[in-house]
Amino acid sequence: MAFTFSAGSLVKARGREWVVLPESEPDLLVLRPLGGSDDDIAAVFPFEPVEEARFAPPEPTDLGDQRAAGLLRTALRVGFRSGAGPFRSLAGIAVEPRAYQLVPLLMALRQKTVRMLISDDVGIGKTIEAGLIASELLAQGEATGLAVLCSPALAEQWQQELRGKFGIDAELVLSSTVSRLERGLDLGQSLFDRYPNVIVSTDFIKSPRHRDDFVRHCPDLVIVDEAHTCVAAEDTSASAQSQLRYELLRRVAEDAGRHLLLVTATPHSGKESAFRNLLGLVKPELAEVDLESEAGRKQLALHFVARKRADVRQYLTKEDGLADDSLAERTAFPSDRYFKDETYKLSPGYRALLDDAIAYAGERVEEAGSKGNREARIAWWSAIALLRSMVSSPRAAAQTLTTRSAAAIAASAEEADKLGAPLNSDAADSDAMEGMDVAPGAETETDEAPARSRLAELAERAAQLEGPEKDLKLKALIKHLKALLADGYNPIVFCRYIPTAKYLADQLENDPEKKKRGPLGAKTVVKAVTGELSPQQRIERIEALAAEAGPDAAARRVLIATDCLSEGVNLQHHFDAVLHYDLAWNPTRHDQREGRVDRYGQRRDEVRVITLYGDDNGIDGKVLEVLIKKHRQIKKDLGISVSVPDELSAGVTDAIVEWLLMRGREDQDALFSADAFRVNKEKLENDWNSAAERERASRSRFAQRSVHPEEVAREVASVRQALGGAGEIRTFVRESLGALNAVLRDNGEDFTAQVGGTPAGLRDALASTVGAEVIEKDREIPFRTDPAVARGEAALVRTDPVVGALASHVLNAALDTLAEGARPARRCGVITTDAVNTRTTLLLVRYRFHLTLPSRNGERQLVAEDAQLLAFEGAPRNAVWLPHERAAELLDAVASDNTDPHFGERTMTRILGQLPDVNGYLETYGDELAAELDAAHRRVRTASGEIVRGLSVTAQKPADILGAYVYLPAAAPVPAGPAGVTA
Repeated sequence: MAFTFSAGSLVKARGREWVVLPESEPDLLVLRPLGGSDDDIAAVFPFEPVEEARFAPPEPTDLGDQRAAGLLRTALRVGFRSGAGPFRSLAGIAVEPRAYQLVPLLMALRQKTVRMLISDDVGIGKTIEAGLIASELLAQGEATGLAVLCSPALAEQWQQELRGKFGIDAELVLSSTVSRLERGLDLGQSLFDRYPNVIVSTDFIKSPRHRDDFVRHCPDLVIVDEAHTCVAAEDTSASAQSQLRYELLRRVAEDAGRHLLLVTATPHSGKESAFRNLLGLVKPELAEVDLESEAGRKQLALHFVARKRADVRQYLTKEDGLADDSLAERTAFPSDRYFKDETYKLSPGYRALLDDAIAYAGERVEEAGSKGNREARIAWWSAIALLRSMVSSPRAAAQTLTTRSAAAIAASAEEADKLGAPLNSDAADSDAMEGMDVAPGAETETDEAPARSRLAELAERAAQLEGPEKDLKLKALIKHLKALLADGYNPIVFCRYIPTAKYLADQLENDPEKKKRGPLGAKTVVKAVTGELSPQQRIERIEALAAEAGPDAAARRVLIATDCLSEGVNLQHHFDAVLHYDLAWNPTRHDQREGRVDRYGQRRDEVRVITLYGDDNGIDGKVLEVLIKKHRQIKKDLGISVSVPDELSAGVTDAIVEWLLMRGREDQDALFSADAFRVNKEKLENDWNSAAERERASRSRFAQRSVHPEEVAREVASVRQALGGAGEIRTFVRESLGALNAVLRDNGEDFTAQVGGTPAGLRDALASTVGAEVIEKDREIPFRTDPAVARGEAALVRTDPVVGALASHVLNAALDTLAEGARPARRCGVITTDAVNTRTTLLLVRYRFHLTLPSRNGERQLVAEDAQLLAFEGAPRNAVWLPHERAAELLDAVASDNTDPHFGERTMTRILGQLPDVNGYLETYGDELAAELDAAHRRVRTASGEIVRGLSVTAQKPADILGAYVYLPAAAPVPAGPAGVTA
């Protein structure tokens, strides 16, 4: 027998009630449990008994108090996973976007094919913005698959973000995973057909062998992370890697029907032509558009969003053109970075070693110069490797002195540069960072026995300098770390090389097995993370450090890291200070390091940054003066970072090294007047100032104007009305936990809860979100008003899993009158209050809507839910319906007198018996809601005419009366009940 139930119908099967989903067929019902999630969807065949279900009316004997209606309403709305509004995905994702993060989403939904360049500043949340667009396009059927192109070091983080926050499961396509994935393919099948959602290493897929298959089978939605690394300026010699990445993206972008999101905080990279090439990937015509004209800027504004923190720190305020601050949102970014440059001097032994190393390197460079260009370049890179490792640490120096130079195998000068530059310079190209923290080598194949003996002797001397007595740089580090720890900070120490990071960890950490106590105190946990670990192992090491430090307020964390952590990994929840132990030779790298902690979610208002530099090593002071301080000043003036082109910073550092090799450390004051240095410095400053001025002008000219704050405010208000705001969630969590016998402790706007005394069902549900140990040992669960929380904390937003588990428990307990334990929410109540002058009835009504959403991939049939508060005065037959604002106000009504339970039960019985008289109004109101939702969908997609044709929203009837609450005026002659009894 075929099924005849329409989508949205309520049916009863397998002992519970379900909602029929649009995917159902005459011979197969696809059902979602009433109040359940998509994870609980089931299929039912015709041989199983299925009958139409009517939502049971409230029981008049099951009366709740004044809080019952509000708690039930919030519990219901938190459980919605398919809101009826124009943003299909917002109800189902596990992140509460900031209002400003909706701007790129609104821009995207106005395009038939989404093409965008998202260039918000570091730490604003570009990953969230891209994820919102992706989840919405997938939910609407506008996209059928997703590919994220990123650095291999960031691939696992992208996978976790998409899965944890947006419910998108994506396979990792990396050089280390592709063989396993391909083994499961059918004959002739592409893995990009087998796996609709993938996260792909840009470096792996850019080679012609893999690129062609990817382009042929590429998903219809592509996100490119750190997109600036995929283009190069026309007036510079682009690396072969950059050219391959650009060719890959050019071919992906050629399909005009493919959605493409380019994400980068540095779209210019100091070069206008690179910016133009980036725009050309978004839309070919943007590469040539006149951006000086108003028409050109308007054309770009449809596809480009670039905001700094000052633009969004306070949003939707009167300063943005709104009538009031009722929707104002303030985002707690750290207000500033506190910079302090601290110097150290070399010990006599270290100074002598460095002088001998400089002399040796200078001799080798001079000698090689007479043998040809190849030998000269090999010697040059060996000299730089030797000098940089010498000023890094004794251990890095010793390893470099006994390791062969990577450039030594080069067959030409050009190849020597390709092999030597990545290991010895600090290019801003993030794709080149993986594996670049190994100590470079100084030996060459031309080194004869005396030279090798000399290197070995230098290495032996370097090894003897370990420890704070002879290594005064380490001694200075310990001093500054102690000061940071004493002030309550948890710092990250960034090093250039793996041996240096391991050396520092050995010197600083406590070792109970060897009964060794480190210099930072017994309660300070120190761990090192380097490129020797896989990206996933790095995250695990950091989490282990945090867990080992534990919740003890006196415990401190110190992370020693190389630049394998300077991009992508967000560390603001565990750390709040950065100490640069080794200076980077490109200041962009310093900004990347600091950006790991200075971002949204950092609780410190001021992030401390200490830069340690050698006063007398001949290199650090000049790098700091010419590059690092200049970069800071530009950022302070503009509010954003402006990259210095790699070739210009390399020109300056090359001049410093060349002078050092020729003149030694003692003649450094004359360096600034040397012709080669002056020319390189002037060119750097001129180009850098020009880039900063272009960035200043572009931020003004290209400020996000395609979506006005009023439009954002309207959609934010609509979302909050449908799904609930932060204030509602906070009240719900506090009142529900309190009623369930949890122990609450206030901490400003935040609070903590111990749930050991709550019902077993709730404890079991919470154990899967906060951890079984927290529940078993009855530890405090911190609840934060700031949605950016650390692991083990709960955010007071509807999408937090702890809030979801609590809401599910409260809702299920309210629907089950036989449930054991406390039941904070009830489906009915009678309250005597001063808030009304005549008898008023409040109804909590659940509407289900059948949506037909046309897309370029065909129509999608969906079922969505909405909860509404409706209130009327008088009897149901002659109801005087109140404005919606007045209905919502009743949730805050306070009982002024006790109500006799028997009287309350009789009153409730009478009202419930008369409620069929309001069904006509409920149906009419449902139709009005459907019309409003239809208009909202069309409004959001106003620029995509083809998409809205065929769109329809229909209310499923009858609506469900989930709760009914009667409010009686205090002056009415109500029989008094026993003291303390409220209903």
